Amino acid sequence: MKNLFKFGFLGLALTIAFASCGGAETKTEQAADSLANQVENSTDSIADSLNNVADSVKATGDSIADSLNNVQ
Repeated sequence: MKNLFKFGFLGLALTIAFASCGGAETKTEQAADSLANQVENSTDSIADSLNNVADSVKATGDSIADSLNNVQ
C-alpha cells in the first residue's frame, strides 16, 4: 500500500512537471527564431558591407589601371 501511494505521488509529480514545461518549450522556440533572425540580419549586413568594400577596391584598381594606361 505504501508503494502504491509513492508511485501515485511520483506520477502526479511527473504529470505536473511535464505540464509546466509545455510553455517553456514555446518560449525556447521563439527565442531560437528570434536569434536566427538576428543572425540572418547580421549576416546580410556584413555581406552588404563586404560588397561595398569590394566595389570600392575594384573602382580604385580600375582608376589606377586607367592612370597607368594614360601615362604610357
